[in-house]
Amino acid sequence: MHLRPLFAAALLALASLGAAAAAPDDDAQPLRPRYLLMDAKGRAVTNETFPEQFQLLSFGYTFCPDVCPTTLAEVADIMKQLGPLAERVQPVFITVDPARDTPVHLQQYADFFDPRIIGLSGSPALVAKVAQNYKVRYEIVREPNAAPDAYTVDHSAGMYVLAPGGSFVKKFAFGTPVSQIVDALRQLIDQAPIPRQ
Repeated sequence: MHLRPLFAAALLALASLGAAAAAPDDDAQPLRPRYLLMDAKGRAVTNETFPEQFQLLSFGYTFCPDVCPTTLAEVADIMKQLGPLAERVQPVFITVDPARDTPVHLQQYADFFDPRIIGLSGSPALVAKVAQNYKVRYEIVREPNAAPDAYTVDHSAGMYVLAPGGSFVKKFAFGTPVSQIVDALRQLIDQAPIPRQ
């Protein structure tokens, strides 16, 4: 029995799990809304952590020059426009730059836009797995001769809605008007069972 080729194949399979950015996006595969990451208080947070709230997820990083600040400003606006219904929505910001975005740093960044936004980070392997589950592509881009920590991250954009309990409902493409997202969330909340008191 030749174990060496099998061992090499196993290593290759494990390496491919962390290469979410390079993996082809297979539209035939359904989106898997699972995640397991850490918040600023060191608590594990999963897609099932909020059994009575919808989740509004976005991916990005704190050094992002344009897309991420725009997205989080829109999330803050969405929460404001929802008024009292905002209690039924938990916004979540997941980093694609875990090397620089510690959970505490990430939360400080999210708080600038709206303290109700929870920032989540984790090991590079966990972040890669979550990105793969949500079909989010990201890739580190370095300029020639740049310092090791001086880089940008090209990444997919948009917002994901999860139902209470953590199942996937829909995705809003980047640039979807805030009013359209607010209307959709209101409809979802109106149709959902009233949370237990």
